[in-house]
Amino acid sequence: MRPQCDRLTKYRGMRGLRMQLQWHQNPQYRFAAEPDLARNPTLQRNVGHLAYYGWTFDQQVFAGQMQGAAELAASCPKVAFILQHAGMLEDSTAPLVTQWRAGMGRLAACRNVVAKLSGLGTFIYKNDPAHIASVVRQTIEMFGPTRCLFGSNFPIEKLWTRYSALIAAYQDALTPLGEAVQRAALHDNAARVYRLD
Repeated sequence: MRPQCDRLTKYRGMRGLRMQLQWHQNPQYRFAAEPDLARNPTLQRNVGHLAYYGWTFDQQVFAGQMQGAAELAASCPKVAFILQHAGMLEDSTAPLVTQWRAGMGRLAACRNVVAKLSGLGTFIYKNDPAHIASVVRQTIEMFGPTRCLFGSNFPIEKLWTRYSALIAAYQDALTPLGEAVQRAALHDNAARVYRLD
């Protein structure tokens, strides 16, 4: 992997890699070839190389894969991990929410993992401010205000909403948490994690 990474260093804006490790029983939601790819020793070793470059690793997993995702993060303590779409809660049934919260707790215990507040309309196919507020508040409760950052997930969410409406939903979700939390989630944390000059 190092030769491939070496070639990417010529790009000044390079900040990290993203890999969709998601596996689901529903083939439409499945990107990875196997459910426990995050536990693969070769993958863990290669992700660990990102520390040499100071690059992040964005990982995308479902609730049932979060234990493996936490093991991957623990195996690479010098790499900053960004959990995509706040852990991809694909429905609001009580058993799944319980599983999601347990998995999010495991990932939150890894101090090198931050959660991206993005893509929350992906599985409900709409911009639902109440749903966004619920996931945002729970995620910030678990990860803390300095380890959550906003992402628009555009142009995907353009399928069901306007950018302005999406931004408004996140702002409404964050407003009750105070100005400092808003500023951290909407700007400061991303600037720090992605080293935006």
